[in-house]
Amino acid sequence: MAVTGSSGSGQPQFISSSGNQSLSNSPLIDTTNTDQIIVPDRTSWKNLFAYMGPGFLVSIAYIDPGNFETDLQSGAQFKYELLWIILVASCAALVIQSMAANLGVVTGKHLAEHCRAEYSRVSNFILWFIAEIAIVACDIPEVIGTAFALNMLFNIPVWIGVLLTGLSTLMLLALQQYGVRKLEFLIAFLVFTIAACFWAELGYAKPDAKEVVKGLFVPQLKGNGATGLAISLLGAMVMPHNLFLHSALVLSRKIPRSVRGIKEACRFYMIESAFALMVAFLINVSVISVSGAVCNSSNLNEEDQMNCRDLDLNKASFLLKNVLGKWSSKLFGIALLASGQSSTITGTYAGQYVMQGFLDLRLTPWIRNMLTRCLAIVPSLTVAVIGGSAGAGKLIIIASMILSFELPFALVPLLKFTSSKTKMGAHVNSSMISAITWIIGSLIMIINIYYLITGFIKLLLHSDIEIVAKVFLGMLGFSGMAVYLAGIAYLVLRKNKEGTHLLALTAPENQQMTNEQVNGSSLPREDIVNMQLPQRSSPEELD
Repeated sequence: MAVTGSSGSGQPQFISSSGNQSLSNSPLIDTTNTDQIIVPDRTSWKNLFAYMGPGFLVSIAYIDPGNFETDLQSGAQFKYELLWIILVASCAALVIQSMAANLGVVTGKHLAEHCRAEYSRVSNFILWFIAEIAIVACDIPEVIGTAFALNMLFNIPVWIGVLLTGLSTLMLLALQQYGVRKLEFLIAFLVFTIAACFWAELGYAKPDAKEVVKGLFVPQLKGNGATGLAISLLGAMVMPHNLFLHSALVLSRKIPRSVRGIKEACRFYMIESAFALMVAFLINVSVISVSGAVCNSSNLNEEDQMNCRDLDLNKASFLLKNVLGKWSSKLFGIALLASGQSSTITGTYAGQYVMQGFLDLRLTPWIRNMLTRCLAIVPSLTVAVIGGSAGAGKLIIIASMILSFELPFALVPLLKFTSSKTKMGAHVNSSMISAITWIIGSLIMIINIYYLITGFIKLLLHSDIEIVAKVFLGMLGFSGMAVYLAGIAYLVLRKNKEGTHLLALTAPENQQMTNEQVNGSSLPREDIVNMQLPQRSSPEELD
């Protein structure tokens, strides 16, 4: 690794890296035409604007079609009783996403890169494979949600809409050439478009404000299926791929490499994330409130009551149209289309960072997007053709639950890395933050394991298969659970390596670090910027 110092500063500013980890004095990428956002080296609240953007890209994962599906079912089946799950998940998401941002800011490496450096080759490959499954599981609701939106707005059959979602790759490529700032503004615009649509829906539905507030602050899990739906809500809110995404997006900013600059970056990223996640929280509350108000209305006909018992994204359109009017249905379709298309962008970037970080492999964005989208289209198209819109809706719930079960394999490494003083230095998690985040992570894992075990036992007991088959499936299922628990235990109990990737020079003795003492890559990360948003004229590639 070689350090290139900046003029007028004795601190290392950029460390080049090659795939074979050989020493080189060449920069990673020729940066004469990069789109990196440079944060002024000054103490001012005006700097906050320079940090605005990554939080909105991350917040899209909290208001994607998978969230809408689970929100609609939550409101239809339990009215406002599960709103507290959204509140708890949003608060937990802010803490966890802030930690992911801090990891990237302080160390100059995103979460997937830390995993590659920390774990053995086998463990690293398994974690990469799990992360890829999470990205595909996240892409399934986007595919189905976009297909439903096209059906609502243009009467296109769902299975044709699933095929058409592959064309979103072309839109993504068209957007990339305009630079990171314009893309962030577009995503923010889409977020506020979704918010405006659902806040307008609130005006149509008129939910009881007192009941909504009670649902937010009085925890309860009553009725059959409440636990499973709560897990789906949680899985749709706190997504594993988002942790990889956020820790990488912050590297698109060139921040002052000083104690003050790093502290300011961490603080402003938290403020920016809080604002974006608050908007996402209000959107989720609006969806549940609209669904709860509509499905518990006293003037529903028999057909609408049947739709509410098994509500999905497609049925919601017709339900809103019948109860609230035609414009309500169109607003829902517009919000769903904006959600599905914006989620495509963030999912593609997450896939790029995961592949680059774990495998040190970068694919052209359109190739990466098409691979991921094809993996999501196959099950979505199969279910849409065979099971129709109802089957596609159930597939969204299954995908959300998969995300929830996979969350520990991204969350535990993040908690351990950000709690490691050798990696984070003075920016390590405080004892209180560590305790809170480990409690959050433990609760998520306990709930997942409880639901997995009880659900599997019920499935075996109520199935009509022969006793021999039940025994065989039981052995197979519990063996899988044991492997799942062993994987989580390995991540929790394994000690971090002693080697440090710390790039924030937080102590006088650290300021004299030599090239050999610095292990890893440093901000600014022009490679992240160019991988994320290729320019019209490609930078010169170096061997």
